[in-house]
Amino acid sequence: MPVKLKYGNNRPQSGQGSFASGLMRGLLIAVLGCLAVGVAIFGYAYFHYQKVVDDRLAAGPIFASESQIYAAPREIRPGQKLTAASIAADLRRVNYNGNPQLGTFKLEGDTIFIKPGPESYHSTDGATIDTTGGVVQKITAENGVALAAYDLEPQLITALSEDKNRTKRRLVTYKDIPPRMVQAVTAIEDRNFFEHGGVNYLRIGKCAVEDLMTHHKECGGSTLTMQLARGFFLSPDKLFKRKLIEIMITFQLEARFNKQQIFEMYANEINLGQRGSYAINGFGEAAQTYFGKNLRQLDTAECALLAGMIQSPNRLNPYRHPARAMERRNVVLDSMVETGALTASEASQFKAEPIRLAPPNLDANEAPYFVDLVHDQLVRKIGDQDLNHQTLRIYTSLDPDLQRAASEAVEVGMKHVDELVRKRYKKGATNITYPQVSLVAINPHTGQILALVGGRNYTASQLDHAVAKRPTGSIFKPFVYAAAYITSLNGLSLGGNGVFTAATLLNDDTTTFMFDGKPYTPGNFVKGEYPGMVTATDALDHSLNIATISLAQMVGFDNVAALARASGIVNARGTPSVAIGTYTATPIDMAGAYTVFANNGVHLDPWLLASVRNANGDIVADFAPQARQVLDPRAAYLTQSMLENVMNHGTGIAARRSGFTAPAAGKTGTEHDAWFVGYTSNLICIVWIGNDDYTDIKIQGADAAAPVWAEFMNRAIKLPQYSDVKPFSPPSGITVATLDKTSNLLADASCPNDYSAAFLDGTAPQNYCSQMGENPQNFIQRIFGIGGNKPVVSPVPNAQTNPQAAHPYNPALAPNTAPPGNAPETPSTEPPKPKKKNFFQKIFGGGGDKDKDGQPQSAAPPQ
Repeated sequence: MPVKLKYGNNRPQSGQGSFASGLMRGLLIAVLGCLAVGVAIFGYAYFHYQKVVDDRLAAGPIFASESQIYAAPREIRPGQKLTAASIAADLRRVNYNGNPQLGTFKLEGDTIFIKPGPESYHSTDGATIDTTGGVVQKITAENGVALAAYDLEPQLITALSEDKNRTKRRLVTYKDIPPRMVQAVTAIEDRNFFEHGGVNYLRIGKCAVEDLMTHHKECGGSTLTMQLARGFFLSPDKLFKRKLIEIMITFQLEARFNKQQIFEMYANEINLGQRGSYAINGFGEAAQTYFGKNLRQLDTAECALLAGMIQSPNRLNPYRHPARAMERRNVVLDSMVETGALTASEASQFKAEPIRLAPPNLDANEAPYFVDLVHDQLVRKIGDQDLNHQTLRIYTSLDPDLQRAASEAVEVGMKHVDELVRKRYKKGATNITYPQVSLVAINPHTGQILALVGGRNYTASQLDHAVAKRPTGSIFKPFVYAAAYITSLNGLSLGGNGVFTAATLLNDDTTTFMFDGKPYTPGNFVKGEYPGMVTATDALDHSLNIATISLAQMVGFDNVAALARASGIVNARGTPSVAIGTYTATPIDMAGAYTVFANNGVHLDPWLLASVRNANGDIVADFAPQARQVLDPRAAYLTQSMLENVMNHGTGIAARRSGFTAPAAGKTGTEHDAWFVGYTSNLICIVWIGNDDYTDIKIQGADAAAPVWAEFMNRAIKLPQYSDVKPFSPPSGITVATLDKTSNLLADASCPNDYSAAFLDGTAPQNYCSQMGENPQNFIQRIFGIGGNKPVVSPVPNAQTNPQAAHPYNPALAPNTAPPGNAPETPSTEPPKPKKKNFFQKIFGGGGDKDKDGQPQSAAPPQ
């Protein structure tokens, strides 16, 4: 029997069904609309950032605008202590054999054959060098001709990118990157790099939630490709919008490049810290900066340290925070175990390895002050645009070995200076001002700047003191004596005393000089010491101010200033104080000025740039050094002979006490700052030490600068290229005589207290001290200042009323070299005020090299 079931009325009302279906349709339309808008926005963004990437890539290769700065070629000469193996090591360092286009070599025992390639700095002419016995025996060209010298390929100093942030980068290819470096980076930064499509969506989502909850925006989530996109195209600001843009650019990069290419770009772009004012970008530059190695030479622990630094380069800097850096390195090693790149035992072994960093002395490795100066000169000479948009090879004057010696000498020498400074302060003082330093070394015969230190710590201060203008102090005084020697060459008399010689007597009594209607009363360094009449040799040996100014007055202040300007001391002016170095010059200027004495009277402008070439080796610009004859070679040698006496018997003896014994000439200087400049037959070096605020360091040049100079020179002469120091040879027309110190006549066996001096032929004394010839001064006369050849202090003779006319310099020093508007000046001398001297002052005199005016009636001349 059929049963009829009755159901309730569950059918929706017609109104309810209509509303539900409408809602569903609305939601569907909304979703489709949002999807359409999303697709439209995505499409717009995709093509927009495709254009951004296209424009970036169309501008040229990503890392193309990079300048490589090279040192000077190393010259090999017969007689140098060198082995073929050490020459081969130099060639490997510049990638000979590794890059046949650059050059190749073949080492066979004590002989090496070198063949430059088409990309070499030199021509492609090869040579064979025989170093039997550890000494270069001979150098033979490919055609069999014996060579006097052969230049090796220049070494790379550093590479600078084009950007305004002063980035350093050494480009590497993927094949240059050690597998351990790749494994370390991917283990800690992006383990699925070689599998994913550029974006780790799960990680990004997790980080987005974490950042929203904490409001810190510290979670990463970026893959290597995303980090690369950010580094190339975006700012470092952490914004959600930037993350979306980062993803869009990541899509473009993944579409254009394979994984190895992306990793290579990442390896060259990633920032790994700061050194001085330069950003260190890329693993190639970081390997050199932190370990002093080529990237391919890094071991696993070193790779792990660099990979760990990616997270926070400054916070994990191994120089500043070694414990943090080691902890992070070990985290990377553990990650490599997790990815299977290392076993646990291998990781433990590498964790036990200490961090072995390259020495932190930036100056020794990369000469940063020198490089900055090179960059500045390039901008001036070839223009900022050309420099920024070309891959250039810049060849310079730097000798890396000598640069290392300079940096080490400054580091050692300034510790001694700091000790002297601390002694002037109370024990426990905390407000101690430690002085700055500069050292410049140049080749006296070419003007080539071989080494340059511009400060005591480039990381702390990038101010280059080698180009800072400072009062020169007594290192200027030799130009007064050189100007006096010019009068001798022209047969002119100085104040009725005959021609000027090393034995000419000068007045060092306290004297007031009148200039431009104003009195000027200088003093000597040691207050109260005025030895009276002294020889020119003694005056320069002991750096006596009044005697030197007196000589400058006789020569003509304008003549002294003109000689100085022709020698590169461009600020010198014809006033009394010019004689004691009150006008300013840079250490580089003064090193160049001394080439006049060291180079037979020829002045050479110091230079850094030799040649600029493009990536193909084509010459963009070559730079020739500027030279001009300033002094007669005889006047140059006569002045040099006096400077040798300064080194051996005067204030420069401080360098001898520091252990430097090779033939040399030099001069101390003290004028608030401390100076020492000295040179051998093949090297000029100048050291300046002073305070940035121009306060007096209160240390003499002999005590502060001379020991640093000696520290450097002792290192320099141990290098093969500077070891062949020779005595100075006089030119024709010069006589070298041995004089008795008491009578200043020729010395013989009866007068053992003697000294050597150089004279123009015919101007040396004719009588011997034992003969007591006409008008000699005996010992008693010298004590009490009676008899002998003592000149009378008198007004300058008429010939000096127009000193320039009576003092015919070479054309470079003609009257029209004086500053416009300066009328000829006629300085006068007031009669010296008598000053009582005690017995010992009369015998031994005074000395020093610093102007101490201290006279209330004095008016300093214009400076």
